[in-house]
Amino acid sequence: MKWSSFGLGASAGVLATALVWALVAWPSPDEAGLEPGELVIMSGKDQSNGGQRKELVDQWNQMHPNNQAKIKELPLGADEQYTEMVAHAQSNSADVDVYNLDVAWTALFAERGYVLPLEDVNTDGFLAKPLRTARYEGKLWALPFNADAGLMYYRNPGVKKPSTWDDIADETRRLFAEPHNTSLAAGYTAQLADYEGLVVNALEAIWDEGGEVVDEQGTVRIDSPEARAGLRRLADGLRATSNPRLILPEAPDHDETSSMTAFGEGKVAFMRNWPVAFRNLQSLAADDANQPAFFAVAALPGPSVLGGQNLAVSSKSTKPRAARALIEFLTSPRSQQILFERGGFAATREVVYRDAEVQRQRPYAEVLLDAINNAKLRPVTPCYVRFAETFRGIVRPMLLSGGGLPPDATQRLTDALKC
Repeated sequence: MKWSSFGLGASAGVLATALVWALVAWPSPDEAGLEPGELVIMSGKDQSNGGQRKELVDQWNQMHPNNQAKIKELPLGADEQYTEMVAHAQSNSADVDVYNLDVAWTALFAERGYVLPLEDVNTDGFLAKPLRTARYEGKLWALPFNADAGLMYYRNPGVKKPSTWDDIADETRRLFAEPHNTSLAAGYTAQLADYEGLVVNALEAIWDEGGEVVDEQGTVRIDSPEARAGLRRLADGLRATSNPRLILPEAPDHDETSSMTAFGEGKVAFMRNWPVAFRNLQSLAADDANQPAFFAVAALPGPSVLGGQNLAVSSKSTKPRAARALIEFLTSPRSQQILFERGGFAATREVVYRDAEVQRQRPYAEVLLDAINNAKLRPVTPCYVRFAETFRGIVRPMLLSGGGLPPDATQRLTDALKC
């Protein structure tokens, strides 16, 4: 088994790093003080390459015979995962020890007492933004398991790397003026279907225009000129009925997979998507010898929504110390390297992104690190799910009809934040 050197590069550095890993990389297998018994992690489906989450759990099990762990997987959809996790947390069952939470759910699970605060945990080395998602009301409730941030994918060669939304619009007009772009149906697509993807993309459009939906004081600002401009940009991009179309007309039905399919088929030149699309498109390119590298990635024009997942100890666990030890193992630097280098899950520790082998395996690593560092959090509130549903209910009619912001938008969102 080959482990890379976290960026030391030279053979002496590799040897030195190997010695460090041998001494300190993994948590000690000493189980003193850990309550014996099986540990269960409730999580969404593992979408990493090669099932790396299970691989890590298997390695934990080899080191902790008295605390064998397993993953209880839930349906793939985020809405279904949320419903099942909340239902389980509200039950009297103590058969789950660790919740793998979407970062937007951490505040709710903390507020309702579904998870335990983590005290005296060493958080050195975690990226600041993912670590912020694990805090609520001044306490640490989880540790960041994986991060996520949006990237701009563009067809390459032949398409200019974009830096701004105007670049995308200008390049779309240029491409439509060239007669050989016969497969091109629009310049851009994103995840605008009626689910969390719409929330993410609408927030990013608003932020790119300098607006906010909810400011740092918790006040709704969707009625500002900047927020209106961001939403109008999406609506106007969809409104065109003849070429050049800026946004693919089918985008209001697109999720991550369907938008990636449209991009892979050459229907659009630009796509906003998560890093998971990189490895899927890379596999597509590998299957077609005629187009070994048909895309590249860049940062989004503005801040990305910060995605990812956090690991938290269930308040009903009968083995909280063992559950915490498992979480610390799964979020340790070496575990994070495995998840990113081999599995493709964005790491929550900066040292992983600096590693030479990681950069070779994941050539978008530096772009992704910058995207995570510049990302913004969705509203941190135990009412987030209700807020997101209300926000979608405001934004989607605007996109479909091309109309303006409803007059009661601010009040509806303000009420949604008071669940």
